[in-house]
Amino acid sequence: MTDNDRPLAVFDLDNTLADTAHRQRFLERKPRDWAAFFAAAPQDPPLAEGVALARESAEECEVMYLTGRPERCRRDTVDWLAAHGLPEGRLRMRRDNDRRPARRTKLEILRELSRTREIRVLVDDDLLVCEDAERAGFTVVRARWATASAALEVAQEREGRT
Repeated sequence: MTDNDRPLAVFDLDNTLADTAHRQRFLERKPRDWAAFFAAAPQDPPLAEGVALARESAEECEVMYLTGRPERCRRDTVDWLAAHGLPEGRLRMRRDNDRRPARRTKLEILRELSRTREIRVLVDDDLLVCEDAERAGFTVVRARWATASAALEVAQEREGRT
């Protein structure tokens, strides 16, 4: 069975695989310091529950990473995934100037992918992304293992930044 025949397991990064708690302070100030927030991402500790689920999913699925992080963070993100032993997989990122809410951008990509591939599961911490994906018929695992951040929720929904 080739990777193209395997179902997809789609994983979010921030607060699903990567613990962003140490960099939340950059979003709690006015104005938000987005450059510092993303520059600190390589120091994110891994979230054991998410990492274990990604590794387990890789046994039957092709793992794909779907993040609201901007494209300019690609190198740091790829390096972080490798450093923490996550399964190899394609990485879909937000265009640098795309400010649409995460629930819109991610659902658009999931629908695009589902035209040619079975999506076994989406694993994400964003409540609105999860709700919209479930309404669209996708199987969702809600990543509830990280500390919730009101600042990050606003960033995802209103500012389209992650």
